[in-house]
Amino acid sequence: MALLTKDEIKKAIQEGLIKVEPLEDSQIGPGSVDLTLGNEFRIFKRHMGVYYIKDNSNFEDITEVVSLKEGEPISINPGEMILGITKEKITLAENYCGWLEGRSRFARFGLAVHVTAGFMQPGISNHQVLEIVNFGHTTLALYPGTRICQFIFEKCLGKAKYEGRFVKQNKP
Repeated sequence: MALLTKDEIKKAIQEGLIKVEPLEDSQIGPGSVDLTLGNEFRIFKRHMGVYYIKDNSNFEDITEVVSLKEGEPISINPGEMILGITKEKITLAENYCGWLEGRSRFARFGLAVHVTAGFMQPGISNHQVLEIVNFGHTTLALYPGTRICQFIFEKCLGKAKYEGRFVKQNKP
């Protein structure tokens, strides 16, 4: 398996093996594509008590959807987690997978964009959900449209296609 550099990312896009919609050329870096924060979020309800985690547990039971207007920020307090989603939809051929990573410029504020779900399966075609956590000591205001994370593309040995629970995900 090999990570794609800028020229290889562009080549795979031209060949239709990778789609990033929408995409500006300036989002393509030396080894990744910057993705922007969408305007829909899931915030955790102020739940008192215990929520029991089992195989059939559903995050929707303890979260609620928030949609922001253009130019409106969402605040995230120290130690808080919210779910966001990328504006861009990523579609990969069955022999490509990828890694979602934060950007160091925002990590310096204590901002993380995923807790455990950094790997994106071969053959996906969806928006990427962000598990956004503020590990800092100051409340942070996040603006939709900000290039908050990056997607690193990798060519696989063999082919596979993700067909799991979040196959057509377009909301956080």
